[in-house]
Amino acid sequence: MANVVVVGSQWGDEGKGKIVDWLSERADIVVRFQGGHNAGHTLVIDGVSYKLSLLPSGVVRPGKLSVIGNGVVVDPWAFLDEVGRLAAQGVAVTPDNLVLAENAALILPLHRELDAARESASGTNAIGTTKRGIGPAYEDKVGRRAIRVVDLADPAALPAKVDRLLAHHNALRRGVGSEEIDGALLVASLRDIAPRILPFAGSAWRLLSEARRDGKRILFEGAQGALLDIDHGTYPFVTSSNTVAGQAAAGSGLGPGAVGYVLGITKAYTTRVGEGPFPTEDKGEAGEFLGRRGHEFGTVTGRKRRCGWFDAVLVRQTVQTSGIDGIALTKLDVLDGLAEIRIAVKYRLDGAEIDHLPASEGAQRRIEPVYETMEGWQDSTAGARTWNDLPAQAVKYVRHLEELIGAPVALLSTSPEREDTILVHDPFQS
Repeated sequence: MANVVVVGSQWGDEGKGKIVDWLSERADIVVRFQGGHNAGHTLVIDGVSYKLSLLPSGVVRPGKLSVIGNGVVVDPWAFLDEVGRLAAQGVAVTPDNLVLAENAALILPLHRELDAARESASGTNAIGTTKRGIGPAYEDKVGRRAIRVVDLADPAALPAKVDRLLAHHNALRRGVGSEEIDGALLVASLRDIAPRILPFAGSAWRLLSEARRDGKRILFEGAQGALLDIDHGTYPFVTSSNTVAGQAAAGSGLGPGAVGYVLGITKAYTTRVGEGPFPTEDKGEAGEFLGRRGHEFGTVTGRKRRCGWFDAVLVRQTVQTSGIDGIALTKLDVLDGLAEIRIAVKYRLDGAEIDHLPASEGAQRRIEPVYETMEGWQDSTAGARTWNDLPAQAVKYVRHLEELIGAPVALLSTSPEREDTILVHDPFQS
């Protein structure tokens, strides 16, 4: 049995939540390994929608252990709020079914304030963050001044740690004319919340190592998408962590040998939230159609997503940078009824054709997609559970995407309902 890593192969919002939930039935443990509560997952189970931002998707399934790994940055107040929202829907999240890595860095109110201030000051150069404090929290982690979950267990040492953190942040705030943070108040708020957070804290790497040794099946759940990776994405319009599959090892505390099958969640068209290059964006009737049919609004922010045609160049590149073994193709039903469907198969940059996304921000803005056009289909694919339920032209579209990106379809999702899924290859059997 292989452990499975699930990553988004585009800019996020590919439908990872449903696929992870579907796979979690076959897993023993579900692990979040990067990002924070800026990532939104929507699960629809028996007609009930569950909106998750920080918690692993496995928490809604009884009998599964969920783990928030050390690669995640954790807002403790947002964490408790999400636990409370799920409790109101009848889902109990307790230390028995959720472990929070004790070496995970915390997101504090000052991080959210800094994030929002930077975005507001950037004007037309804004990156388009969720203003949840994710980036500033990662900065403090790398700067070796972060407050971590384990620090909450040592209240006597908190004032010195907070002083070291504020030596940096208050200097920034003085520079922009903002009021300085009162260290005593911050320490008091951390001491106040500690008893509610610490019961979840544990040595996640050790727990996972023992589970692997015992033959448990582990599902690693990525957030955002590979094109938002801090190294391999459309920099600087990216998130503040590595979102490619390789981060599953570092962000959970397991070695790379623990990573087995890599499943890339791939939408049958392309969307993006926020700023940054988007070669196949369609600002006309087709883009409006895709947004309307696909209900393309952000789970976390509610922002309308930008929509466009499938970009085989980008997904092919992600297949390589994440080592994707197979894809889960989602939202095929959104394309139902289109007379024609376009696919970007290469780019044109300054008159020359290229087969990859250039690293330069300027070049990314200048590239033009080169399209192929396929005939669409008029019959519905919604709710299909076998290949025989699909229109012939839809099958032709899927097979052509496989050729273009260099990876087979392992799963095909035809609606938000978890059972409306065609299984081609079980990743856990690899």
